[in-house]
Amino acid sequence: MSLQPSNYPCQSCRDGKALAFDFSMAFQPIVDLRDNSLYAYEALVRGTDGSGAGAVLGLVNEHNRYAFDQACRVKAVELAARLQMPCMLSINFLPNAVYQAATCIRATLAAARRSGFPTEKIIFEITESEELVNKEHLKDIITEYQRQKFRTAIDDFGAGYSGLNLLAEFQPDIIKIDMGLVRDIDTHPVRRAIVQGILGVCQALNIEVIAEGIETEGELRELRNLGVYLFQGYLFARPAFEALPDVAWPAS
Repeated sequence: MSLQPSNYPCQSCRDGKALAFDFSMAFQPIVDLRDNSLYAYEALVRGTDGSGAGAVLGLVNEHNRYAFDQACRVKAVELAARLQMPCMLSINFLPNAVYQAATCIRATLAAARRSGFPTEKIIFEITESEELVNKEHLKDIITEYQRQKFRTAIDDFGAGYSGLNLLAEFQPDIIKIDMGLVRDIDTHPVRRAIVQGILGVCQALNIEVIAEGIETEGELRELRNLGVYLFQGYLFARPAFEALPDVAWPAS
């Protein structure tokens, strides 16, 4: 798919081309254990009946990818405003559906203005494992989003084809270490060494780190010992459909 500007995406930005199917969002918290505070909620695609993301994402193709990406941003912002989200909102985006970063952000900005949600509280996440047509294009998107004071994140870091190579091209504000690397890290010295190396690079580059997919006290304890303080996972809360779930804070 071409990433050059065309009449179709620009017209869609102006006219808000409708998506042929509906969906909603669930929210899962990201917590800061330095002071037991809410750092953000990630918006996760769900069916309108609360069903999982798979059925919805199965309807996304090259013909509606752009409209879906735009609709996800708007839906997440509007629901966050309705729920009076007290912290940042993290939205996954499809870089291959962004033609021009400055142009394709207009619908998000308009939704934030309508709903009264502060744009400085928005994080945009890119999934590292998504096949990228053009790394320079992604770099341009990240640069534009940072220029507009959005925070940016690479999701599932360590699971994709490019690994640390992405950080050599551009530096996001946040990386989210893939759950495959943190699973059983308290009993897996190789994973511990890999994560420790990632943390060292991120510290040198002034990039914040979120450990996602945390399920056990052992994983949490080991990651805290390594210096991680931002966490997401079932140990704290499962995603809640169109709601902000309560957090199960650790005892110490």
